[in-house]
Amino acid sequence: MKARVTVMLKTGVLDPQGEAIRHALGTLGFQGVNGVRQGKVIELDLAATDKAAAEAEVKAMCEKLLANTVIESYRIEIG
Repeated sequence: MKARVTVMLKTGVLDPQGEAIRHALGTLGFQGVNGVRQGKVIELDLAATDKAAAEAEVKAMCEKLLANTVIESYRIEIG
């Protein structure tokens, strides 16, 4: 079973990397980009066959390692 975790900084947390990307896009001539939020995507290949169990396991992974839940939020997709 495959899982995809998308981790993003929470709203209100300064995103200097996103701001650098926004500035670089403007320098390259891409006007009209008012904001950029940068994150990461983690793809997992799981041995689990039960979707609910897989989601619970991935949630535990996020809480313990994959996301800094103080400043980041995450979204899990199981497929």
